[in-house]
Amino acid sequence: MDSFWRDSGEDPGSPTPVGAVEVPVRKEFPRSQEVPTGCMVVDDLGEDDFLYPVMIHQETYVTRVIDKMHGGGSTDLPIWFFTPRLNDMPVKRNITAWPTVVFVRGSGFGPQTVLDYLNYYVRIAERGYVVAALQYRSSNIAPFPAQMQDCKTAVRYVRKHAKRLHVDVNRIGLWGDSSGGTTVLQAGFTGDSGPDTDVYSEYSAAVNCIIDWYGVTDMTAMNYYPNIMDNNSPDGPIGKELGGISVLDHPDLAAAASPITYLRRDVPTPPTLIMHGGRDSDVPFNQSCRLFRRMKELGKEVSFIKLNDGTHGYYGFRTNRAMDIVDMYLQSHL
Repeated sequence: MDSFWRDSGEDPGSPTPVGAVEVPVRKEFPRSQEVPTGCMVVDDLGEDDFLYPVMIHQETYVTRVIDKMHGGGSTDLPIWFFTPRLNDMPVKRNITAWPTVVFVRGSGFGPQTVLDYLNYYVRIAERGYVVAALQYRSSNIAPFPAQMQDCKTAVRYVRKHAKRLHVDVNRIGLWGDSSGGTTVLQAGFTGDSGPDTDVYSEYSAAVNCIIDWYGVTDMTAMNYYPNIMDNNSPDGPIGKELGGISVLDHPDLAAAASPITYLRRDVPTPPTLIMHGGRDSDVPFNQSCRLFRRMKELGKEVSFIKLNDGTHGYYGFRTNRAMDIVDMYLQSHL
């Protein structure tokens, strides 16, 4: 089988066509012995650091009707799937269902740019997870509780189509950043109760764990700690999320949209990992402190990591170490 390899540094052409070579795995395909003059040979890159190749595709997980007050009509909500692929892996594996992470991208509750976090999705998917990154209704067409409802619907959609999507229905977690962190806390803490819709209601929205990156946890308290956002005005991100109101003038509505409100000692809560930057200018670090203390008071399983010089998604969050922390947490809870 090696007879067709040429040792010469010159191109000998192909006077005799060579047929297909059968090998059990591609790693066992015979190595070419050609080394043209000036070609550098690297011998220490024999394994792939970022593991699985990743396939990407988009689907519509639900179509929502928009009320007349917010423009009427309807909107299709997309979800992007990032799925590990087994082809070309050096070790053959018989995997038909992967642990899955449903991701909610932050946006101040307004229109999302979901794919600007594509590198996060791929970095986790290549480690052996299906990542489902959803788009929710923005607050300008549907205020609270629309976003948490959309998150729950997406989890149910994933379960409904689990076989086709290669999802393990018993190993599903939530991960979100900023307003996406708020959304996954809302959805994860309430599961199949609380504000909800009946779309795919035959499937559960319950999850195994939650990863909250610098989410808002107590909306009224945002106004009492330094930040660069207008958190009280009806035109601010939280005011819009509550329907265009002054936040401090409506503490009951603010509490209803705050994840911390849904914690109960006698109601199970998924294990939760909180990560927040010490220099966050948009969501005060205190927001995560409040959630952490409350969960500890109620005897909930919670882990809290402060990235001391981290800002709102940068200076520490965009690192392999941060991805390792997320991966280790998912491995231990999915």
